[in-house]
Amino acid sequence: MENTDVIIIGGGAAGLMAARTLAKAGKNIVLLEGRNRLGGRIHTLEHGTSLEPAELGAEFIHGDLPITQSLLNEAGIKYNPASASMWKYEDGKFIAEGHVIEHWDEFLESIMQLKHDMSIEAFLQQEFSGEKYAGLRESVRGYVSGYDNADPKKASAFSIRKEWQNEHEDAQYRVEGGYCRLISHLADEFKQGGGHIYLNAVAKDIDWGQHHVTVSTDIGITYQARQLLIAVPLGILQAEAGLKGTLSFDPPVDYYINALKSLGFGAVIKVLLEFDEAFWYSDETRKMTGADLEDMGFLFSNEVIPVWWTQMPVHRPLLTGWLGGPPAAARINTSDEDMLIEALGSISNIFKIDIAKLKEKLLTWNVINWTADPFSRGSYSYDTTETAEARKILSHPIGDTLFFAGEYLYEGIAMGTVEAALTSGLRAAEMLLDYE
Repeated sequence: MENTDVIIIGGGAAGLMAARTLAKAGKNIVLLEGRNRLGGRIHTLEHGTSLEPAELGAEFIHGDLPITQSLLNEAGIKYNPASASMWKYEDGKFIAEGHVIEHWDEFLESIMQLKHDMSIEAFLQQEFSGEKYAGLRESVRGYVSGYDNADPKKASAFSIRKEWQNEHEDAQYRVEGGYCRLISHLADEFKQGGGHIYLNAVAKDIDWGQHHVTVSTDIGITYQARQLLIAVPLGILQAEAGLKGTLSFDPPVDYYINALKSLGFGAVIKVLLEFDEAFWYSDETRKMTGADLEDMGFLFSNEVIPVWWTQMPVHRPLLTGWLGGPPAAARINTSDEDMLIEALGSISNIFKIDIAKLKEKLLTWNVINWTADPFSRGSYSYDTTETAEARKILSHPIGDTLFFAGEYLYEGIAMGTVEAALTSGLRAAEMLLDYE
């Protein structure tokens, strides 16, 4: 049995940020990670024949984010602009960015005047139920499901409004060499501070009392500490007890778990398709589609896989597909092979290329169903109408002994991002130090 000051469960961005901070403060830390790798929902893979990095999880830096960029600068890791043009494929045509959704201004004016929170779906039904608003409703649902990975029947209208109020045209960036480099930097700093990392260590049972915690893994290894920081994804904490990766507390902390269950946690399936050429830039595609997609970054559609993006400004033959929200949740048990067929069918419909030809051009592919992954059970959090009350409970530790960290506890404008996870990990570590 190993004894230490603090045990951290979870080796993603939040857990590693907290571990690094606590180790620098002189704490003896043990970090347990259930996977065979660090990073959690950050997972960079050398992809295709070029072996260039591809992101199976988090990919973008959404704007100028202080903690993320400070860490990257500190580590000497470059990040490059990833902004490019947006297109929509609708009714057999490509429409360039700037296309205005019918009744959009009316929708924005109405939601800005909303006095009492409700789900975004309830708001649409209350204010925009007429047939003339069918396109608007579809667009809003698509945005909430796709960008927020949220269920429109649960997502807070106030939260979506706040998101749109703070939306701006800041550049997006990609980390040169992949987000895994940031994870490696945090892990190296932690280990240099004397920290210990155990992979394939699936925490299962937590026995705790005031300033005393025993964590047992699924194979019976135990660790003891004065305090515990739980930095696993929200989906793990919301999942039915007894499932792989879930945690059991003795004594129970039901009031805290119930508060956690009132938060929203999204679903997503990400598809990476690497071809022998970037055919979407070709003259043949230009003639067939009637559109010059030379600088296309994002492509939105009504296909089964509705959102696609390229590696612009780099002309790399990699297309990334994104299916979020309830449609992704409904495919939790769909095989990777079946999702590949759905993805190729979507591309075939958009670019008018036969599926058989696409298969010939396809070099390598990956399907990442984060909702089916037992160590994530979803993508990232979103606010429901109950979130504000729940956070009043979740903002405090339990008995000065059990602490929590994760992007779901973040309350700023960068929800659901690596920045949110890093911020929460730092805050949890500082709080833990205050309570020692």
